[in-house]
Amino acid sequence: MKNAIVVVVVVVFTIFYFQKDDDYTPIIPNIKQRTLVGGETTMFESGFFAFDNPAPNLGARNLELHLAGDAQFGAAFVTSPAPINSGSGPQFNNTSCIRCHPKDGRTAFPDNINDVSGFFLRTSLPGTDDCNGPKPVPGFGMQLQNQANYGVEPEVQFGVTYQDIPVTFADGTIVTLRKPTYYIADSYIPFPSNAMLSPRLGPPVFGLGLLEAITEHDILSREDINDADGDGISGKANYVCDPVSGTTKLGRFGWKANTPSVMVQNAGALHNDMGVTNPLFPVESSFGQTNGDNLSDDPEEDQKFLDNTNIYLLTLAVPAARNLDDPKVTRGFYLFRDAQCTACHTPKQVTGNYPGIPAISNQTFFPYTDMLLHDMGEGLADGRPDFLADGNEWKTRPLWGIGLTDIVNGHTDFLHDGRARNVEEAILWHGGESEKSKQFYVNLNKEDREALLAFVNAI
Repeated sequence: MKNAIVVVVVVVFTIFYFQKDDDYTPIIPNIKQRTLVGGETTMFESGFFAFDNPAPNLGARNLELHLAGDAQFGAAFVTSPAPINSGSGPQFNNTSCIRCHPKDGRTAFPDNINDVSGFFLRTSLPGTDDCNGPKPVPGFGMQLQNQANYGVEPEVQFGVTYQDIPVTFADGTIVTLRKPTYYIADSYIPFPSNAMLSPRLGPPVFGLGLLEAITEHDILSREDINDADGDGISGKANYVCDPVSGTTKLGRFGWKANTPSVMVQNAGALHNDMGVTNPLFPVESSFGQTNGDNLSDDPEEDQKFLDNTNIYLLTLAVPAARNLDDPKVTRGFYLFRDAQCTACHTPKQVTGNYPGIPAISNQTFFPYTDMLLHDMGEGLADGRPDFLADGNEWKTRPLWGIGLTDIVNGHTDFLHDGRARNVEEAILWHGGESEKSKQFYVNLNKEDREALLAFVNAI
């Protein structure tokens, strides 16, 4: 009997000890906590309205303010003067927040680049302004408006050409990337030849409150500007002008972390995207032939509008992760880690105490971003500095909810200008500090590539 027990133990030990890694996939650690991507703000919704929900832990007063802001976020502005939602233009890119962030998600790249859409071009001249930020282009400012009110000429019309770039995987599979080059096709006055252009698409807006509530200390603790640990990753914080306080603050939002808060990001979009003046930006953004609308009605929106939309954006729920117990997703989790994607796409963050909004205070959540700038290589470079961000640097985008984009928004256009037509293409555009991670992915076999993509689309 004793000998039989020994044999069984040896056989079991042999099976587990000598089992190949390919035959055994461990579970994702802390899977229950990781499913609650937004902590207590998480919503178990994976359908058409996955991004468009108030955080379930909101108190009655903040829920009331959230719903008021929801209505304003969807409001379409019209030409002044008008009794409701007045102030659009004279030049603009779009007429409402929701049209740039449909269903609070990601806008698609337009079929016609000059259609009204969530796409626009930033611009500036070499050098900096008095606040160490981008230097405006005379007659155009820092954002180019390709739409205008009736009887007014748009500042510009956009143009784009494409170059095919084939990428070959180690197994011989070929994927063709599409590299865009943007230009000014027409302008109301000559456009300076040395003006820089940087494309933008409207990103998702859920979970912003959690990102704003991460303490500055925690964000800065991940900086490694000189790559002291030698891992090839050198995250850097941006510091920007804050029109609320009149001081320099840590940049958190925008594709280059060029705004310090949701309030400033929202007020800036109202001003530049829609041409609506407000308490933070009370002078018309139009640099075109009208020099404003000459109606003397600025600011066209009040602080209450900004406050309500701010609460709305701070308190949107985050959709839960899905299928984290699926073996394929689990395999992808470990491949994502082994590729060192987590060096920039930091999985876990913790918020501090956020005054007035207990729902986003003291939360553990999983956005997959370090909130820092990274050199993404020449392939993604726009060549346009933005405060401390140079022409190669972009802020790490959160990955939460990315797999729901097609369900909610009906497309899979990713990166700052939508050049990536799916998650895989987005990975293949990585360079610079993330070159090694990209090469890790390129060298995977098809099964492992699919597993890594399954994980990214699950979070």
